Amino acid sequence: MPGLHIRVSLPRQTLELLDGRGGLLRRYSVSTASNGAGELSGSHCTPRGRHVVRAKIGAGAASNTVFRGRRPTGEIWTPQLAEQFPDRDWMLTRILWLSGKEPGRNRLGNVDTMRRYIYLHGSPDTAPMGRPGSIGCVRMRNRDIIELFDLVPPYTPVDIVEFGVEAGGWPQLASDARAVREAVFVREQKVPRELEMDAHDVQSRHVLARDAQNNPIGTGRLLPDGHIGPMAVLAEWRARGVGRALFEGLLEEAAAGGMTQLALNAQTTALGFYRRFGFAEDGPEFVEAGLPHQAMRRTL
Repeated sequence: MPGLHIRVSLPRQTLELLDGRGGLLRRYSVSTASNGAGELSGSHCTPRGRHVVRAKIGAGAASNTVFRGRRPTGEIWTPQLAEQFPDRDWMLTRILWLSGKEPGRNRLGNVDTMRRYIYLHGSPDTAPMGRPGSIGCVRMRNRDIIELFDLVPPYTPVDIVEFGVEAGGWPQLASDARAVREAVFVREQKVPRELEMDAHDVQSRHVLARDAQNNPIGTGRLLPDGHIGPMAVLAEWRARGVGRALFEGLLEEAAAGGMTQLALNAQTTALGFYRRFGFAEDGPEFVEAGLPHQAMRRTL
């Protein structure tokens, strides 16, 4: 499938597979490093940032095939085998070997993801998912890694991020969503408060991004008529994938709600972002809240 990308959320312990237009294809529960996030060799931490699937290993192998040094040992994992080797870090079934794309952060030197042998790989059925437990890799259930392995080609982008996105109604998310919008629109962009907050919030679905400490860092909303917006990300979290994750969350909400037509009013500085998700300009540029905007539409 062309245009696929993977996002691993460390706070939520999930792996999402998305298509090139932001549609969610799969969501899996995973287990990342017990030591948390980090890139240094020997840290036993899960590296952050942009990666790619550099190699796919294990095509056609039976479920629970044991790998060591990326080669099958001839063993099949069983509880009895696990009792014989209680200290092994089990890598089973399939391996997707990751390579960092950001020199100095997760590529080259003592922070090189590939040289650290960081994988997405299968794990024993007894290994818990949904909470940290690995020594650096991203553990998955065997059935999930088989499915993912068959779906993604080599060089699929993989983003490992320190935030998670949740969806909900205004009663659940109002306080945190309002705080983000106040910081971005009212204080930073000088939008009058009475224009930024409106009656549509109560009727809308909202998405909220939180960092690893559960602090709100971004938000967006979807109106019942298929209009998206406003979206806001705190300044220190921009260019780190939060906006994309929020927008993909809104697209997921729209699909779940059976919507077929989506519309938004984009600030003109963000047109390229929305075009990547299949939105096209609709009508002339206009001014809203003192800022130049462009209406855009897309069929879902």
